[in-house]
Amino acid sequence: MPLASTQVAIVGAGPAGLLLSHLLAERGIDSVVFDRRTRTEIESTIRAGILEQGTVDILSTLPGSRVLTDGNRHDGIELRFAGEGHRIDFPSLVGRSVWLYPQHEVLKDLIADRLAAGQDIRFSHEVTGVSGIDGDRPAVRAHAVDGDGEVVPETVIELAAQFVVGADGSRSVVRQAVADRETSRYREYPFAWFGVLCEAPPSADELIYSNSDAGFALISQRSDTVQRMYFQCDPDTDPERFSEAELWDTLQARVPGTTLREGPIFQRDVLRFRSFVAGRLRRGRAAIIGDAAHTVPPTGAKGMNLAIADVLLLADALGDLVLEGDEHRIDAFADIALHRIWKAQHFSWWMTSMLHRTPDAGAFDRERQLGELRSVVESDAGKTYLAEAYTGWPFSR
Repeated sequence: MPLASTQVAIVGAGPAGLLLSHLLAERGIDSVVFDRRTRTEIESTIRAGILEQGTVDILSTLPGSRVLTDGNRHDGIELRFAGEGHRIDFPSLVGRSVWLYPQHEVLKDLIADRLAAGQDIRFSHEVTGVSGIDGDRPAVRAHAVDGDGEVVPETVIELAAQFVVGADGSRSVVRQAVADRETSRYREYPFAWFGVLCEAPPSADELIYSNSDAGFALISQRSDTVQRMYFQCDPDTDPERFSEAELWDTLQARVPGTTLREGPIFQRDVLRFRSFVAGRLRRGRAAIIGDAAHTVPPTGAKGMNLAIADVLLLADALGDLVLEGDEHRIDAFADIALHRIWKAQHFSWWMTSMLHRTPDAGAFDRERQLGELRSVVESDAGKTYLAEAYTGWPFSR
């Protein structure tokens, strides 16, 4: 078994893992990044991409970043209920905006940047275990996988490092070694989103969050020719049960007062809602970030932005640890990260509960929900809180 070493082993070539490798390289720290997926798989998996102002400020400093040229700045969102739309104007309330820039485009930028800089990225390499994290020389065990996902035996390696980072998503291998199951916090919601991608021009200039008598819908975008839309559904809904006509009828019924621009639907899926926060984000010489550490409902657009916040904290902490042997920041990493994580969990829950109906909701619950929406849009303080949280709190460094 070949034995290799690096300063930081990063498991996961998503936005968190790749940005961390970039920030570490700026500090002169070497890293190796592993991901089970191929480069093509990573760059072609289409996911949402509402970026906070702070996230855009960070990504725009990357060589070759297209976030400011190809991304679309959004200065607000629309809350639609009781047949009327209410715009939340971000710049006038908090002086910030958000950008629509899908995650796979962020990944294309990050991968191109890292490879051009000579970053060691092991695509098609699965990490199967982490060891030694309670000592000063942790290691990861990995092997290559072929096109069928099968192990390539002669490629098994063990990589020693000074620190191991799990940025490998909600099925994280590193989380198993770091997190404490008993103190982790988890919630599953009794509804999901039915999502469609369609070939059509945008139906609105900005995102519409619609709470209607027929149910919730989100009218989002991807580009000038491809749109992403969602409506609330049962988590066990079969994505193939609806015809295209039925899908358009459902979406249109949930945004009364807005005429949707229709086109061929080429992708459909059901996205379950979960909230999760790991009971421990760091153990010894290992830490977890991004979806490995926490997940949020997509309603508040916090997923990738929360991962970037984790990365900024951890990059600073690892700079002190690896270069100077100073453990003060790595010891404080989890507490500081959790401060923002729980604020984001609350905001995501709040947006979700304000806009969706639970299966057991009655007439009282419906009227109370409308009262809550009116309390937000009729109050400068309410609109400012929503704008502040949606566009992102300042990053801790």
